[in-house]
Amino acid sequence: MRLWFKQRMFSWFDSYDIYDEAGNPVYTVEGKLSWGHCLHILDAAGNHIGTVKERVLTFLPQFELYEGDRYVGSIRKAFTFLTPRFDIDCDGWQVEGSFLEWDYTVWDACGYQVAAITKELFQWTDTYVIDVARPQDALRALMLVLAIDAEKCSRSG
Repeated sequence: MRLWFKQRMFSWFDSYDIYDEAGNPVYTVEGKLSWGHCLHILDAAGNHIGTVKERVLTFLPQFELYEGDRYVGSIRKAFTFLTPRFDIDCDGWQVEGSFLEWDYTVWDACGYQVAAITKELFQWTDTYVIDVARPQDALRALMLVLAIDAEKCSRSG
């Protein structure tokens, strides 16, 4: 399953549209006013299905992941020197990134690739392609991309 993640150009808070391979909207993400990033994920019908919420006052950036109102895990930036890495407390997943922080691969605990995330260059706004091996992992893969993008935005100012 392939998703296109596009940040809206003119938005007061973080907001994104996520499309499937045919260009149909699958998810909408709306940033909410809060201390730290708080991103609400809505399905195509406008129903709230998930939240990515930044924990504040932590040494390294950390985000909590919720499906509906149920806590499903967290993602935390790991301390590394060259390639970015994130520690995930969600389904035993691991994330490794490229040196320039444009491409990421998500692995499960058995070493199988869950998702591949690629940032498209030369776009007006942040645009990612998310290739998910299993459609049932799409929402959680999207939450990881949102957390990683929010961490990068916070770091770059």
